[in-house]
Amino acid sequence: MRPRMFLSGIEAFGHDRNGDVSWNNANVICIMLSLVRPKNYYKDASFMKHSYQQISIKNENITPPFFLSLIAIMSQCHCEEAKRPKQSDNTLKTKRLPRSLWSLAMTKLALKHSLILAFTSISIMFGSVSHLHAQNPMSAQGLPQGMPSIQGQLPQLFQLQQGGQQQAPEMKEQPQERLEQEVKPTVPAAKPAIEKASEFEKYISGKISSTVSTDIKQFGYDLFRQPPATFAPVDNVPVGPDYVLGPGDEIKITVWGKVEGQWSVFVDRDGNINLPKVGILGVAGLTFMELKGLVQKEFSRYFTGFEMNVSMGALRTIRVYIVGNAERPGAYTVSSFSTLVNALFEAGGPNKTGTMRDIQLKRNGKTIVHFDMYDLLLSGDKTKDMRLMPEDVIFIPPVGPLAGIAGNVKSPAIYELKDEMKLLDLINMAGGLTGIAFKERVQVQRIEAHQFKTIFESDLIEIEKRADKNFTIKDSDLVRIFSVIDTKNTMSVSGTVAVPGEYGVVSGVTRVRDIISLVGGLLYYASNEAELTRVKVTQTGPEMERFVLDLSKVRDGDPKHNIPLEVNDYLFVRAVPEWRLYKTVEMSGEVRYPGTYTIVKGERLSSLLERAGGFTDRAYLPGVVFTRKSVQELQQKNLNDAIDRLEQQLLSQSSIAMQTALTPEEAQQHKIVSDQQNALLAKMRAAKAQGRMVIRFDKLERFKGSIYDIELEDGDSLNIPAMPGSIQVLGSVYNPTAFLYDPKATISRYLEKAGGTTKYAEDDDTFVLKVDGSAISRRQGGVFFMSSRLEPGDTIVIPEQVERIAWLREVKDITQIIFQLAVTAGVV
Repeated sequence: MRPRMFLSGIEAFGHDRNGDVSWNNANVICIMLSLVRPKNYYKDASFMKHSYQQISIKNENITPPFFLSLIAIMSQCHCEEAKRPKQSDNTLKTKRLPRSLWSLAMTKLALKHSLILAFTSISIMFGSVSHLHAQNPMSAQGLPQGMPSIQGQLPQLFQLQQGGQQQAPEMKEQPQERLEQEVKPTVPAAKPAIEKASEFEKYISGKISSTVSTDIKQFGYDLFRQPPATFAPVDNVPVGPDYVLGPGDEIKITVWGKVEGQWSVFVDRDGNINLPKVGILGVAGLTFMELKGLVQKEFSRYFTGFEMNVSMGALRTIRVYIVGNAERPGAYTVSSFSTLVNALFEAGGPNKTGTMRDIQLKRNGKTIVHFDMYDLLLSGDKTKDMRLMPEDVIFIPPVGPLAGIAGNVKSPAIYELKDEMKLLDLINMAGGLTGIAFKERVQVQRIEAHQFKTIFESDLIEIEKRADKNFTIKDSDLVRIFSVIDTKNTMSVSGTVAVPGEYGVVSGVTRVRDIISLVGGLLYYASNEAELTRVKVTQTGPEMERFVLDLSKVRDGDPKHNIPLEVNDYLFVRAVPEWRLYKTVEMSGEVRYPGTYTIVKGERLSSLLERAGGFTDRAYLPGVVFTRKSVQELQQKNLNDAIDRLEQQLLSQSSIAMQTALTPEEAQQHKIVSDQQNALLAKMRAAKAQGRMVIRFDKLERFKGSIYDIELEDGDSLNIPAMPGSIQVLGSVYNPTAFLYDPKATISRYLEKAGGTTKYAEDDDTFVLKVDGSAISRRQGGVFFMSSRLEPGDTIVIPEQVERIAWLREVKDITQIIFQLAVTAGVV
């Protein structure tokens, strides 16, 4: 049968007697179309979209076989086109299919598995053909509540517009250049460096350390590590009056009045320009201001009654040399507008062995300027940033003496010293002290005579008072400025007070009544008893004292109880015993009287069930969910700890990978991997532990007094569900979904219904999450595991191979985390 006739027959079969696309026939169409290669694939793709539109308008859901078969057809279309003989460029432009990302990405998968999808569709369709027109087609596949529409998952080519109208794909001509642009690999933008927290930010967040970090860099060099074009001179602005003309510059002259004319002339290699009537003028070496005066004067010799405008057109380029300790020394062709700083940026600036403080500009064998980059970086002074001339030489000598300053200054760094510099000068160069700097302790590390290292400390308060104490900083000195974090004058208050926390005290002056007032008073359930703990440091070690205080006597000012406080005291205000009015437990689901119940100390679960009237006839006891706050907190802590360890491993691997990337393409791959890591971590952190405890319930008379009849705690929750009618299959299968419960079906049967496991499935790690919250792995089940029968509400989980994702191969905690997520995130 010819393909076109065969497809015409399929299209006719796909419509019912009313001309609409029926669900059953649409599935058959999908199967047939997925097994042939349409010759006229534009027509067939249009028919598939029309089928999808008809089904959507009838409010029916799209089956995965329908959608995946559609993908298979489109991918076969691409293969068909690839096999066509090459034609002229014009023909190719009109025949090329739009290369949307979804079709390219799914081509390999659709071709490899089209037969599997077809047989899956056949088994699903013919296994439920008698129900297709009588009920929701999803129910026929074993889904009691149906399956959500996959409209949002469809390629944009086949999505419906608002109002139910379908947007058909446009088969327009596309220029070859546009197609080439779409597949061109993009170079990833440079990722911004992660900014370190300042000392004050650490102080505010409570993360400041008593030690001083010496992770500092040489000051100013990072400025030159930006792309050179960022700092290129702007040559499309008006030329200043001091601009010096030279060979290659373009001069534009406009005259109007009694005489009119426009001329555009270039300065030749001899430095001259040739103007009508006026003749040859030598202009090289003149400033722009002098040029205007010269041209006006020469024109006035021949003409009268005119106005004139002189401007600059294209500017010449000049060659300069950057030598010495530059990052990229060599000869550079730059705009005649360029200055010394512009050229430095082109060459990457000085390297770490080159000076920042004595950059020399040489012209005609003479040094005409000594430029200090610190003037620009610290005060914005560019007065010595001279404009360059042809054949100028920028020389960068070796770096001078260096000294570092770390800790609580505003700009900690390694600074280059110039002339003699005192300690206070270095602190001022670093922006001054922060607000949390401890002035009484400044530590200096020094290399003496290139032989040994010494450390000495000084007091800034004394240095500020006496100029003779302000010592000179030497080469290789390292100055550490500490913080005030270790000099607290505070005490702690906790317990039943309005605002517990740390409060400032004056030793021997602040009393208990004062601090009670500072914390906002006592809570209504506070006891009249408080405990004060005091630690004294002695030569033999710390000694602890405890005082029991009567707060009623404290309020009266009794000196025996309203005692003076000391730094580091700890005051704890007790609560009235059994102060809480009642404790509650939540009961929901299939009990006769659900609701929130109060409990007494020692009350057990069976007692609560009796008070709730017992179970109803619909109660499904294997699926009862009992949760406890204390268990939830412990589960969440363990899960967070595991995720934190994973995050540290991933960050370490990502950092190494980005540092060793050699090409933009490799960097792009690392970025994609990093995005995948971040997405996985975000999903993991979004999962919340439920605090579920595995308790096996039974009829009330048998449950009472059993080991599962536990004492209740405040905040416990009990939910008794009705019997579920489905089994869930999750993980690495072709159709992860829920199926109607079949008491005779085994695990292997449910996996067959889900299309079987994919090639990435970790079959040996398959496990079942029981409806009661417990788990059974394949290793535990032994050789008969796959033939085991399930209970309603059970979940089959097929993990995916970790090796499929390269960056997970070396991550030790990933299996544990995924399992914990499955158990604690409530997939059952």
